[in-house]
Amino acid sequence: MVKQFKDYFSKQADNYANYRPHYPEALFEYLATQVTECKAAWDCATGNGQVALGLTSHFHKIYATDASEKQISYAFHHDKIKYSLAVAEKVGLANKSIDLITVAEAVHWFNLEQFYQEVQRISKPGGIIAIWGYWYFHLLREEEHLKQMLRDFLTTVFDQFGAEEIKILIQKYQTIPFPFAELKTPLFTMECQWNMEEFLGYLNSVSAVQKMISVQSHEPMLEFSKRLVKAWGDPERKILFQWPLHMRVGRIN
Repeated sequence: MVKQFKDYFSKQADNYANYRPHYPEALFEYLATQVTECKAAWDCATGNGQVALGLTSHFHKIYATDASEKQISYAFHHDKIKYSLAVAEKVGLANKSIDLITVAEAVHWFNLEQFYQEVQRISKPGGIIAIWGYWYFHLLREEEHLKQMLRDFLTTVFDQFGAEEIKILIQKYQTIPFPFAELKTPLFTMECQWNMEEFLGYLNSVSAVQKMISVQSHEPMLEFSKRLVKAWGDPERKILFQWPLHMRVGRIN
């Protein structure tokens, strides 16, 4: 039986599309060097298609699936990308048809046993699976006061409203089974510069923040925003955020 999809993301799909940081091009270049052919990739739990779009420079065809119809409605369009609605554990792709399978910031929501069975079914022999996610961000040393404030807030929110599955991400995917010939990967980091409004847009895309709002209304976010103005200073000031990617890559036998 396929695991029921927990939809924590449709409500804030527009924020996901507008405010999520983008993955570095070097990541997609690396993945393209690991496969025997660059004919077809499956981006599972594609969300707004951010990874799928990054793969278009390297692969002939990208099949991008998500269980949230609203997320896909906000996705980036490209001639090489075919979007469809599907859960991770049961996707309508042909046997032994895919060179690369990617899952960004999502594998912790899956029934891993069933998902891995689907991976084995659709992957070409020797294909590659790459899963990754990101958690806390880094700020420059001069922003130390702000970093501590933001981390304290996020830690409190996740402790109270975060789904149990988030722990797998916090543990950097090191505690889950990964039944593939694992490859050593370079360290990749996402970077973006945001003003305060852009950071708050990102914050509102986080599932635990949305859960807090649904339970406690907007009061906690309004209170936090007031404190954030004092700590940030000029709200138009751009601050550099950096997220190391926690990644596992394997060859599928």
